[in-house]
Amino acid sequence: QVQLVESGGGLVQAGGSLRLSCAASGDIFSINTMGWYRQAPGKQRESVAGITSGGTTNYTGSVKGRFTISRDNARNTVYLQMNSVKPEDTAVYYCAAHTSILGGPIRTYWGQGTQVTVSS
Repeated sequence: QVQLVESGGGLVQAGGSLRLSCAASGDIFSINTMGWYRQAPGKQRESVAGITSGGTTNYTGSVKGRFTISRDNARNTVYLQMNSVKPEDTAVYYCAAHTSILGGPIRTYWGQGTQVTVSS
């Protein structure tokens, strides 16, 4: 199993910056891709950014050029640097670890979520 603990959420003004952290523990050897997701009130959870074990990244269109996902393998931690934030970035942000063992089925673990609120 994998445990994920997020931190770094809070209240920020539009145009400001915030950095989220997600520390992984447990069966970290099984982690392939890690990602950040968010869920705004009344909306479905959506993918924000992902990073593979090799460092390849992907972003949803609305955050490209503003958010950066990075991974510190030595600390088993993934970060989401959020710059030029907008009120529409307000949501609960979740960290996820997608794992598999010996090419078996993918299992996803989730953190508890951290609230990000952007004021206009």
